[in-house]
Amino acid sequence: MRVPLIAGNWKMNGRREDIRALVAGIRERFNAGARVELLVLPSFPYLDFVASTLEGSGIDLGGQDLSERDDGAFTGDVSAGMLLDCGCRYVLAGHSERRTLHGEDDQTVAAKFETALRAGLKPVLCVGELLEERDQGRTEEVVRRQLGAVVDRVGIAALADAVVAYEPVWAIGTGRTASPEQAQSVHAFIRSQLADESATIAGQVRILYGGSVKPDNAVDLFACDDIDGGLIGGASLQVDSFMAIAEAACP
Repeated sequence: MRVPLIAGNWKMNGRREDIRALVAGIRERFNAGARVELLVLPSFPYLDFVASTLEGSGIDLGGQDLSERDDGAFTGDVSAGMLLDCGCRYVLAGHSERRTLHGEDDQTVAAKFETALRAGLKPVLCVGELLEERDQGRTEEVVRRQLGAVVDRVGIAALADAVVAYEPVWAIGTGRTASPEQAQSVHAFIRSQLADESATIAGQVRILYGGSVKPDNAVDLFACDDIDGGLIGGASLQVDSFMAIAEAACP
């Protein structure tokens, strides 16, 4: 059985004292014996600080992005090795804000995914459609292309050590959420696409839902067969909401 994963993407939010209080609250509420995994993804400047505050908690640390290159004269980039050195276990690849605001295409995302794997990080591959693409009935086409670019580059076996996150772009930070039925449909499609390559890998891979997950919709979303947790944005910045979502994911 797949262990649910609840990942808090803090994006470009928080200062040291805010983060200290947030982590302290999460640690106090988190039951390390519960059958749910927690992951937090702070901004780069705070990785070392958060790593120190998480020590011994059983809560994982991740980066929000990485360079597809290992080292060198690439001002502003952060390498997989640097993330590992800061205590990261996971890293996002292809978040919609990287795709839409920073122009990352499928090939760049696939390269970053491969770099993360090669370094020993667990990539969280983000896929999802824009509102106009959903309205045009192209959701499956877009998701198939985004996921396929990674499978073509690294092979299906590599996804055994990865996570996929379906994040409909029209539901991120908008207050709109895909219904459980809409989300489950896309998650099932993703798993079926993976199963075309390997039924074993498809059954192992955790597929998260990301898109305005809140405590009041988390239970219904996580009850779906193919939804294995959430990639949480705004609600991860408040202890009560983040932990309520985590508790909703416990089997």
